[in-house]
Amino acid sequence: MTDQQWLKDTEMPSKYDPQATEAKWYPYWVENKFFEAGKDKTKTPYTIVIPPPNVTGRLHLGHAWDTTLQDIIIRMKRMQGYDALWLPGMDHAGIATQAKVEGKLREDGVTRHDLGREKFLEKSWDWKEEYASFIREQWAKLGLSVDYSRERFTLDDGLSAAVREVFVRLYEEGLIYRGEYIINWDPETKTALSDIEVEYQDVQGAFYHMAYPIKGEDHSIEIATTRPETMLGDTAVAVHPDDSRYSHLIGKTVILPVIGREIEIVADDYVDMEFGSGAVKITPAHDPNDFEIGNRHDLKRILIMDEGGIMNENAGKYEGLSRFDCRKQLVKDLQAKGTLFKIEEHWHSVGHSERSGAVVEPYLSTQWFVKMGPLADEAIELQNSNEKVHFVPDRFEKTYLHWIENIRDWCISRQLWWGHRIPAWYHKETGELYVGRETPADPENWTQDEDVLDTWFSSALWPFSTMGWPDEGAADFNRYYPTDALVTGYDIIYFWVARMIFQGKHFTNERPFKDVLIHGLVRDSEGQKMSKSLGNGVDPMDVIDKYGADALRFFLSTGSTPGQDLRFFWEKVEANWNFGNKIWNASRFALMNMGELTYEQIDLSGEKTIADQWILTRLQETIEHVTKFADAYEFGEVGRALYNFIWDDVCDWYIEMAKLPLYGDDDKARHTARSVLAYVLDRTMRLLHPFMPFITEEVWQHLPHEGDSITVAPWPEKDAELMFNQSVKDMELLKEIIRSVRNTRAELNVAPSKEIDLQIKAGDSEVLKQLERGRQYLESFCHPKDLTVAEDLTAPEKSVSSVLSGVELYMPLAGMIDLDAEIERLEKELKRLDGEVERVQKKLANEGFTAKAPEHVVEEEREKEKDYSQQREKVKARIAELKE
Repeated sequence: MTDQQWLKDTEMPSKYDPQATEAKWYPYWVENKFFEAGKDKTKTPYTIVIPPPNVTGRLHLGHAWDTTLQDIIIRMKRMQGYDALWLPGMDHAGIATQAKVEGKLREDGVTRHDLGREKFLEKSWDWKEEYASFIREQWAKLGLSVDYSRERFTLDDGLSAAVREVFVRLYEEGLIYRGEYIINWDPETKTALSDIEVEYQDVQGAFYHMAYPIKGEDHSIEIATTRPETMLGDTAVAVHPDDSRYSHLIGKTVILPVIGREIEIVADDYVDMEFGSGAVKITPAHDPNDFEIGNRHDLKRILIMDEGGIMNENAGKYEGLSRFDCRKQLVKDLQAKGTLFKIEEHWHSVGHSERSGAVVEPYLSTQWFVKMGPLADEAIELQNSNEKVHFVPDRFEKTYLHWIENIRDWCISRQLWWGHRIPAWYHKETGELYVGRETPADPENWTQDEDVLDTWFSSALWPFSTMGWPDEGAADFNRYYPTDALVTGYDIIYFWVARMIFQGKHFTNERPFKDVLIHGLVRDSEGQKMSKSLGNGVDPMDVIDKYGADALRFFLSTGSTPGQDLRFFWEKVEANWNFGNKIWNASRFALMNMGELTYEQIDLSGEKTIADQWILTRLQETIEHVTKFADAYEFGEVGRALYNFIWDDVCDWYIEMAKLPLYGDDDKARHTARSVLAYVLDRTMRLLHPFMPFITEEVWQHLPHEGDSITVAPWPEKDAELMFNQSVKDMELLKEIIRSVRNTRAELNVAPSKEIDLQIKAGDSEVLKQLERGRQYLESFCHPKDLTVAEDLTAPEKSVSSVLSGVELYMPLAGMIDLDAEIERLEKELKRLDGEVERVQKKLANEGFTAKAPEHVVEEEREKEKDYSQQREKVKARIAELKE
């Protein structure tokens, strides 16, 4: 007997309590190691690596969405018999975590420099341990089936070794270099940023038009800039060599206002003759384009500010001012001198640091770079092969390729302490550079580079570094790499997905994953991005505390299509809680009527009712539909199929119809009904399990079952022997009649319990047979005092009628209804049918539709036209009868 066997011997509580249900199952799953991979090496491996959350805080709704989708995939694959590995882990998140730790220190009046590097790193590791425990708690509340025995962290020993290996190899291949270059600089965090860590925002600025006097002449050359403070670092003015306005000035010099330095007028093809005055100031140390022009003309590079954005000694009298205060004062001084003659308001795109929000400064700095050309070529070549990475939806492949085809060299050094220290050392006496996997043999003579690597450098290795690479004998790497699927948001295709692809291809010669499932962002109900500043964020743990993880998971996984954003609605989560409640109540009813049925006693070979055969067929169709669409990552379609099958077919129809044999005197019929009910609920819980793992485990444990947990129960497979197509046709007709009678009762305020006479006219002999086969259901659910079923029927006087597909219903309700009201109702129905017939006929008259649409679609429309037309004629006749 397992630790949880007692559950079978107790009744399910009368009320569904998701918190109580969810609290007990996760420890059971983890303790019994149901999530651990590698226990059966005969199985085919299937692998997902988690996009490692940053240890900067608690998980948000985006994380919940992302990990729920992964959990659905891995739970399904585990049930399908794969050796399924979902490898968890977390990212050290260099600049983001360091900013958090420094912020905490500031509250105590301490800086990292007060502590020193080693003590600061101790504080950072303390932070990591605290927030890693928070994240694990949240994983548990979400029900994530990760293999904790393989959890990794981007700064652990194994991953650090992989990072050093990659750095050294790329350096030895000439693909990592150190050089002076214009980089994106964050003056607030005082570190370099890669291009994709810069967010561009449209802000109102200005064009400042100035006159630079030409030496030895009484006129000047017009310059315009959006950053006047950078003029203090100008070392040239450039014009186009074909610009006749300035050809006579090339080689001459101008006097730089305020500073008084002479700078040369140079000719360069980069200059746009049509823009502005056709002359541009060149500041090689503070603009990437000017840097290239400076290289071509051997111009001096003058830095005019320090790493914090404060003007330095090269700024003359403005030394000590912030870059923006310098701008204000310099503008005043230039206006006073008459040099600045026009300020023109101008909206332009300005880069801001993704992390700190500071305006990014193009800044001349010595940094480490990855030469991206050869790596990008390999990645592009991969996408032209049979072993390409498949993007879902495929439109995101274009997004990826567009970026990688136009990629610039990657600045990988960061001026931080928290991260992978760059494995480069400088000899204290000779200045010699050593790059290696290990510290030099005589470390006292060497100084290690102070910088750390960009967080994305280590994250790019995640699919293989987590599995023991570069150790050639690493068992997990050899078994589980390459991985099968990656799930992530479209916002980090450049940051992470692209880098994993080119690093994976370069170092393992394989794609790192077969599929990339792309989802969007979680937005609020108004479609706005969730943010602290707007105050519209939602904590997934708050949602779970209110409605349970299953309700949140079902909403997140079925609320949008791949690649699209998801709007969060509390009402929809509540609706999914109601869905769970429906499942709970239906399961309780079934269990209360299942007696002592065991798994071995389930027998589907007995004589089955129409309802039994129908629900078994619908189950097989649902198994096929769910499996097909889940394999295609169409979880919204899966959710709709499961919801409709469980709510409508199982709960609203089958359970009600199963009451007939369950409450009857026929023991064999009762046993068959119990068997069908047990079988259907068992398979249904398995199909739903990846989406709603907690409630399905709870119900499954109470059902007659085989095995210790639904998490490792086999995935249902379609059984052709349990398909009964005639019973499906019979049942659909019966449901249509029962619904029609119920609707008529409701419209006419005739109580469901009140007996009425019901006459059903069959359209042909086949329909008549169907009606006779389903008579017991018509008598039970339509509550007729007298039921007449025949082909040849005349509508009784003063009766209510309904015209359905293949049948006409007559309910003699003399004295119970308003005759005029019934005529009015039929006339409304006639108007509706007129519209349907007209719509279908227009569609069929459209040659574009009939020529291009598949034949079966056209045929379906023809059948609709025939059916609507027949219904319309019958309604017309009925109106005529009532008016006689």
